[in-house]
Amino acid sequence: MDDTVRPNLGVTSSTSEARLASVFDTAVDGIVVINERCQVLAFNKACENLFGYKASELLGDNVNKIMPMDYATAHDGYVQRYLDTGQKRIIGIGREVSGRHKDGTEFPLELSVGEASTPDGRQFIGILRDLRPRHSVEQRLAQAQAQLVHMTRISAMDEMGAAIAHELNQPLTAILLYLQAVSRKAKANDLLDQQLLSVIEKAVAEAERAGEIIQRMRELVEKKEPERTDIDVEEFTRACIDLVEMGQGGKRSIIRYEVEPNLPFLPADPVQIRQVLVNLLRNAREAVSDSEIQEVHLSVVGTEGFIEFRVRDTGPGVPEEVVPELFRAFSGKKQKGLGLGLAISRSIAQNHGGDLFLDTNAIKPGATFVLKLPTGKPMYSESES
Repeated sequence: MDDTVRPNLGVTSSTSEARLASVFDTAVDGIVVINERCQVLAFNKACENLFGYKASELLGDNVNKIMPMDYATAHDGYVQRYLDTGQKRIIGIGREVSGRHKDGTEFPLELSVGEASTPDGRQFIGILRDLRPRHSVEQRLAQAQAQLVHMTRISAMDEMGAAIAHELNQPLTAILLYLQAVSRKAKANDLLDQQLLSVIEKAVAEAERAGEIIQRMRELVEKKEPERTDIDVEEFTRACIDLVEMGQGGKRSIIRYEVEPNLPFLPADPVQIRQVLVNLLRNAREAVSDSEIQEVHLSVVGTEGFIEFRVRDTGPGVPEEVVPELFRAFSGKKQKGLGLGLAISRSIAQNHGGDLFLDTNAIKPGATFVLKLPTGKPMYSESES
């Protein structure tokens, strides 16, 4: 404390003064002493570390140099009001305030203020504790608690998903059997024309597909390996688009697609990957429903060891505040669909060794989602085709 002015607290004993100096120098918390004119009389080592000022830089100056600007301008008035009225707002009470480092950084502090009468007048002793470590711990604890709640909900979803899959299988199987019986009866007795028979056969096919989807989702919940087969990418892409556009009647198709030639077969579970791509295409079609230009573009390209399905729409895009939570289950940021569907879709992609993500560098406005899946082999070059 070579350049620190000792506060005069009425201590006359040299032993007591040495004890006070020791406490002042070694205190973990910051200690600052000011007089009635708000001039700094003492500034300990902990305060130097806390605020970045040497004691010699502040002694005799107004203490508001270590306060945020909005509070610094009013501080002298607060002290004067106390001197005039004796009304305590912080003395003996303590509160959380903000401090200002020498570099201008503001940070939270816990401030306790005491008062002492001395031969030189009243002096105020402030004890300052840095709250950043505590706030950091509280924030990590809150994040951990939020993560625990989220994982609990996911675990509940796992159990619920398996139960739902089991329960749905029974009525779905019954529907499939009824449709097959009607189809056989109609074919045997020529009860229906060919167009109606075709509709029934499509219904049978969709019921079978729904059963496959439920089975695959159950396997996903149970974390089983996907049932991979070699997929012809171009044929698969066309089938997915046909599925998305089924039931649109005579409406003009808004989906444009382009598949890079000579792509290798994709080793993947066709049922699961179809669900992901159909989900992306339906989300994109929904996103442009109110847009002046209603277009959905699907491009399928090969990169080193991967095939990318890039789904781009001409809608308003994904709001920035939604992006961090976009693939989290139960995020609830959108009334229709995106939350859980995207979470499951990413799980499927990652279970295949790939990924599903939003391309934030793509053309704006609009959104571009990328489904990236490994081929397990290098792309074919033009010279090999």
